[in-house]
Amino acid sequence: MTLAGENLQQTLRPHNENSSATWSRGGGAYDEISRGILDAIEHAINRLEPTGRMRILDLATGTGWTARRLADRGYSVTGADFAPDMLASARELAHARRLAVPFVDGDAEALPFPGGSFDAVISTFGVMFTLRPRDAVAEMARVLRPGRKLVLTVWTADGNVFEMFKVIRQHMPPPEGQPPASPFSWGNRERLVELLGNDFELRFERGTSYYREPDGEAAWRTFVDGYGPVQALAGSLDTERRQQFESDFIAFHEQFRDELGITVPRDYLVVHGTRR
Repeated sequence: MTLAGENLQQTLRPHNENSSATWSRGGGAYDEISRGILDAIEHAINRLEPTGRMRILDLATGTGWTARRLADRGYSVTGADFAPDMLASARELAHARRLAVPFVDGDAEALPFPGGSFDAVISTFGVMFTLRPRDAVAEMARVLRPGRKLVLTVWTADGNVFEMFKVIRQHMPPPEGQPPASPFSWGNRERLVELLGNDFELRFERGTSYYREPDGEAAWRTFVDGYGPVQALAGSLDTERRQQFESDFIAFHEQFRDELGITVPRDYLVVHGTRR
């Protein structure tokens, strides 16, 4: 059973319109970003322990890597995201592989599904970027049946993805007004218990994903083509500042050069929850 034929009210909360447009910029090229986290995606699916009876939601699916991996194995999965161009690519990629995966326009803070629609919710480095985390947690709890599973992968607050984002932030203008909470707060266990503990019994496991490219320039091309926030920032800078951003981004990745290219270890947490 899928949600393909159901009448779903698609909503995008007004404060998420800019974020939706920014993330959507990556389009199909975002699939290369997901390629770099395939080991962590497999880790999350393994800890989900899916079965043929599960109805699974892949939340903040992007171009659908996690959903496709689940569908490849015969599981019933629906993907949801608020980035329309990435969703369009997710549909094309699934169709090319003859995978019957419904991809639904869905804001993680206001999901278009009835309560108790799913037996499992998985999100691989997606839901952690919501602007209002408590609303996203409430929605995950609402659509998940009691006793069923939640699995998230989130970047740690002390790892190399955090360090990469520090490079990115150096080139961003100061935020207007009160900035949103850092997405890397999801990488702190105490914060996760605060966010999720009322609705879920929680367990945690640390992992390391290895991002490999031929060199730092290849990493820049992957991110400037496919990662919406990097693409948007690069496009907003004048020539000199864009060149400096590119140079700094490449230099960060070149720190991890080995014999064959670059290998960046990127620490993350697997969050395993059981709905109370």
